[in-house]
Amino acid sequence: MKAIVLRAPGGPENFMIEELETPIPKQHEILVRVKAVSVNPVDAKTRAGKALYNSLKEDAPVILGWDIAGEVMAVGDEVPNFEVGDEVFGMVNFPGHGKAYAEYVVAPAAHLAHKPMEISLQEAAAASLAALTAWQVLVHQAQILPDQRVLIHAAAGGVGHFAVQIAKAFGCYVIGTASGNNYAFLRELGADEVIDYKNEQVEEVVRNVDVVLDSLGEENCLKSLKTLKPGGRLISIVGGAKEAVEAQAKERKITTLNYLVHSSGKDLEQLTDLLRDGRLKVHISHTFAFDEMPEAHRQIETHKTRGKIVVNVE
Repeated sequence: MKAIVLRAPGGPENFMIEELETPIPKQHEILVRVKAVSVNPVDAKTRAGKALYNSLKEDAPVILGWDIAGEVMAVGDEVPNFEVGDEVFGMVNFPGHGKAYAEYVVAPAAHLAHKPMEISLQEAAAASLAALTAWQVLVHQAQILPDQRVLIHAAAGGVGHFAVQIAKAFGCYVIGTASGNNYAFLRELGADEVIDYKNEQVEEVVRNVDVVLDSLGEENCLKSLKTLKPGGRLISIVGGAKEAVEAQAKERKITTLNYLVHSSGKDLEQLTDLLRDGRLKVHISHTFAFDEMPEAHRQIETHKTRGKIVVNVE
């Protein structure tokens, strides 16, 4: 099979397409013929030698990527709920070695879900890591409730655009930060307010928030504390809830947390219900061919991608 291998950390030019042996599924695993993968910021950070690179390099060859969608080609002896020919999607082995940038991927059955027929394979690939992050933060960690006020930073991005829709599906009042040219996009997704971060200071115009989803870092977390009511929650997906943030949060009686998404087929099944009835829609802004993976990484590194980036494997 063809796979995109990272021979050394660094720029996108370090990717090489190589021929490797097709993996064989174990008892609880599935072999998937991959049709599409999506690219996330963690992919680029890992490629550059940060994020998860140090753990992956011990399991050479390093094949990046975690989000896949495709067709089941073989199932392990103890996989009861998938059959050859099923279309599936999911985030594989995160935060371990997903090896998604390949024509075939072996995945634990517990990390996958059946693709709803209402969406394409490309949309399914895009609705994995980013959508799972939004779901796990808002539903499991923040435990959002109807009528709560939820502030989502970088709301037009991969995680952000899913978070807006998930919060609205739970009946929340949603405030999103983004550049001004994303105003109409976020309103279409259901955001009740859009804050143009280039022209407005969120800490000056937003108050009485119950939940903040941070994807920007420590400085943004410090500003966001001023928007939260006592008893509110701030959850950062980029490690932004550092000591200074925790200290100020304690004074304000606010809970802070750093969170890293994990693979979960059960959570994907919950997201599937939203995808099937249209409450959750996937926005794909850029699509690339398999041999254009370097270009896909350059795009994600602009930090200006609206929604998601997808790479077609075949």
